[in-house]
Amino acid sequence: MQTELNELLSWWVEHMVDKENGGFYGRMDGQGTLHKNADKAVILHTRLLWTFATAAVQTGSEEHRRWANYLWEYCSENFIDQVNGGVFWMLDAEGNPINTRKQIYAQAFAIYAFAAYYELTKDEEALRQAMEIFWLIERYSIDKTEGGYIEAFDHFWRPIDDMRLSDKDQNTAKTMNTHLHVLEAYTLLCKVNPLPVVKEALTDLVNYFIDRFIDPNTHHLHLFFDKHWNVQSDEVSFGHDIECSWLLWEAAEVSGDEALIEKVKRVSVQMARVTLEEGLDEDGSLFNERFANGHFDTDKHWWPQAEAVVGFYNAGVLSGNQAYITAAFDCWAFIKQHLKRGEQGEWHWRVDQQLVPGLTDDVGGPWKTPYHNGRMCMEMATRLK
Repeated sequence: MQTELNELLSWWVEHMVDKENGGFYGRMDGQGTLHKNADKAVILHTRLLWTFATAAVQTGSEEHRRWANYLWEYCSENFIDQVNGGVFWMLDAEGNPINTRKQIYAQAFAIYAFAAYYELTKDEEALRQAMEIFWLIERYSIDKTEGGYIEAFDHFWRPIDDMRLSDKDQNTAKTMNTHLHVLEAYTLLCKVNPLPVVKEALTDLVNYFIDRFIDPNTHHLHLFFDKHWNVQSDEVSFGHDIECSWLLWEAAEVSGDEALIEKVKRVSVQMARVTLEEGLDEDGSLFNERFANGHFDTDKHWWPQAEAVVGFYNAGVLSGNQAYITAAFDCWAFIKQHLKRGEQGEWHWRVDQQLVPGLTDDVGGPWKTPYHNGRMCMEMATRLK
């Protein structure tokens, strides 16, 4: 796992650093062509900052620390809105803001990244920025009447009609995906700065998942909701299910609430169980989605496989059931054989059920970073010691 992490991060440094304009290039396509003029997404850069900073904490690598410093400087100088607070959604290749909307998903990743950088360096400015964004989310995004977080706002934190995270998403007021990443951000923020208000917000998020997002009958996640918590979707995302199972457990542990920890332990194992029973292909890999009509998206995307390794292993430790441990290692074997791009460091975005790589999908870009697979490496290296 440590070797895999080093290969991933070395690939990003070798291929994606923009030495002319700063930051990292915005895109490399599935054919290996670098798009130097591609726009630069806040998701790409904050995920990279989180990954390099967390890797530096774990490995003590000066190289990883150096790139974390580089990314912190770029993010703090270019993505932070110095007037209205929060982070911009998109810059052009030269680093100029071109989409200044305030997507809560992106604000969460900024907190996640800045908190990780603070954990590494104890840079008070990084913690200050993380806490400032925390307060902006709590001020503008939280639904003070019905609970939960509203998806997105304009440059000035005013409501907007189109709140979609991407063209593939539904335009709904509340989504599981955004709440999941606010959860992981608040978990790390609570770890490095355990103020009562942060711990309370984290505990509330854990309870939203138990009470709202996780179906008590199927143990799958509901993905989209209107403002009043009416469910607006019926597909199953196996990757999010297994990712949530271990992130929820991590959040409960950091909260320190013993009653919540016991409740989440049961929920986490249940989510892993239904993923194991319903989402695995015969080769040990995880299907992407299941639709309301019972049909499956049988492609094997890179990030659900990475989350499956951690989620199944976590369930195995919590339950004592060896089947989960076996599933984690089977999925890792699938990754090594079919998702790794030979000796080229990064992974393919996906392979289909015939194991043919999807070369029309990015190797690196706004939604393809070493965050899921890098985190898998770091989580497993720690857990396997």
